[in-house]
Amino acid sequence: MAIARAKATTLLLALSAGFLLSGTGRAQQYPAHPIRMVVGFAAGGATDISARVLAQKLSETVGQQVVVENRPGAASMLAAEAVARSAPDGYTLLFANATISMPSLFARLPFDVRKDLRAVSLAGYGPLVLTVHPSLPAKSVKDLVALAKRHPGELNYASAGQGSFTHLAMALFVIMTDTNIVHVPYKGGGPSAIATMIGETQITFSSVGSSLSQIKLGKLRALGVSGLKRNVALPDVPTVSEAGVAGYDAMSWYGMLVPSGTPQAVVAKLSEGSMKALSDAQLKERLLRQGIEPATGGVDEFAPHLKREIEKWAKVIKAAGIPPQ
Repeated sequence: MAIARAKATTLLLALSAGFLLSGTGRAQQYPAHPIRMVVGFAAGGATDISARVLAQKLSETVGQQVVVENRPGAASMLAAEAVARSAPDGYTLLFANATISMPSLFARLPFDVRKDLRAVSLAGYGPLVLTVHPSLPAKSVKDLVALAKRHPGELNYASAGQGSFTHLAMALFVIMTDTNIVHVPYKGGGPSAIATMIGETQITFSSVGSSLSQIKLGKLRALGVSGLKRNVALPDVPTVSEAGVAGYDAMSWYGMLVPSGTPQAVVAKLSEGSMKALSDAQLKERLLRQGIEPATGGVDEFAPHLKREIEKWAKVIKAAGIPPQ
């Protein structure tokens, strides 16, 4: 019996070693075919543009083509669900923006952002810019707050839609300034910026890249950027915080995620490839022209950042009284 048990143990150890070597081999071979990067927004927007800029360079650093696939809808949650339900093999990525950190906007989601997706790498940080129609008698953030307090419920702001990041950024502004400004949702960041540019609405938050040309042409007046430091594309525009709403911070960001069961070795390769891509001078320049500052940390930076963002925006959604969709 002892000899039989010893033989069984030897066989089990040999099989285990074989499986470990096989798994290591698969990790070393990854990626063996093209990778799909899913974007939850339509082509041409800030998130899509950022994804395509990164995908092009990531194809070089990981040694396989990275193909961008647009799957818009439900504030990017359709794309997130598709990735969460995909095989955890590193061949399906989610390129997300800050809306992925707002699951509390939804009464029921068929997946859990915190449990079913795994952070890989931040790609960059992109503040929004608070703009107004030139006819509005507000030349600064303080002017706008004073005007809104004198005329409660009479001013309005455009957003990219109910639950969009531009909606949440303005909701946070309204809470912190104790003002009453009416929300007018549109179907996308482009239409909301145009609405303010033509005077259909008076105020909007939009990405720096999508509004930069209108600001330079004087079709929109920039009052402040939403991060805690000035943006390189708009160096003369103060932050909302320094312009009068102390502590205001609504920084948008972009990052890659994979299904939660993806092997650590694969996540490490993707994170390393992303960091190499983001260190490329040409890629940096392209992102900076869009008002996006490339990230410098991989999964170690992204995982805690995502946790903090989920907790932060859950509080804002509750305080603003935004009903779950």
